[in-house]
Amino acid sequence: LKQVFNKDKTFRPKRKFEPGTQRFELHKKAQASLNAGLDLKVAVQLPPGEEQNDWVAVHVVDFFNRINLIYGTISDSCTQHSCPVMSGGPKYEYRWQDEHKYRKPTALSAPQYMNLLMDWIEVQINNEDIFPTNVGEWEGGRR
Repeated sequence: LKQVFNKDKTFRPKRKFEPGTQRFELHKKAQASLNAGLDLKVAVQLPPGEEQNDWVAVHVVDFFNRINLIYGTISDSCTQHSCPVMSGGPKYEYRWQDEHKYRKPTALSAPQYMNLLMDWIEVQINNEDIFPTNVGEWEGGRR
């Protein structure tokens, strides 16, 4: 278990919502609805009086945190040597492309691909222009 939570590996700490904020209250509602074992459609319905973009943002961050935990548990089993290609089965290979180092779609090992992906997602969720910290800061459908 110690290896799963090694910060030098792929595990990232959860992004947390500040207690006492409206975003924290939305997070608690989201957790309660998902933990209640309800129908998924009912669990993700927008609570009355809440902003849709804020509700979606809370679920995006929760999903990212859960994926981080899941990936952290399997990352030691999938190495450069055991997973040399990021694939979705024998028919699909995922290639990485970005605006910095990989300007053309590039084949990478699964761990390399996942590290880049998780880093990219983390940058997006920590970008105040995309996901403002305070509830209700959306302008014209965009934060």
